[in-house]
Amino acid sequence: MDRVNDLSSKKAAVIFTKSSCYMCHSIKQLFYELGASPAVYELDNDSSYGKEMERALKGNFGCNPSVPAVFIGGKFVGSSKDVISLHVDGSLKQMLMDAKAIWL
Repeated sequence: MDRVNDLSSKKAAVIFTKSSCYMCHSIKQLFYELGASPAVYELDNDSSYGKEMERALKGNFGCNPSVPAVFIGGKFVGSSKDVISLHVDGSLKQMLMDAKAIWL
């Protein structure tokens, strides 16, 4: 839990992913298309803390599935469904701007 909180607060936009997850890839692409450069942590490639962070995302943040898990401005935003909903209603871009993850 502490590692997830620490990593998610160091950058304006953070995405916890797995390399084999197609929705993770889609969410990363969405952020790139909006002009953001999120910090991306692939849990399956982190042999030291990956499993521990995945458990924290499931248990402490209620992520099911555990990835993608998106943080903006150090705050947990949600999973792919939540991010897509925010994008559709137009608030994702504003959240990224407010967190200084993108500039216009």
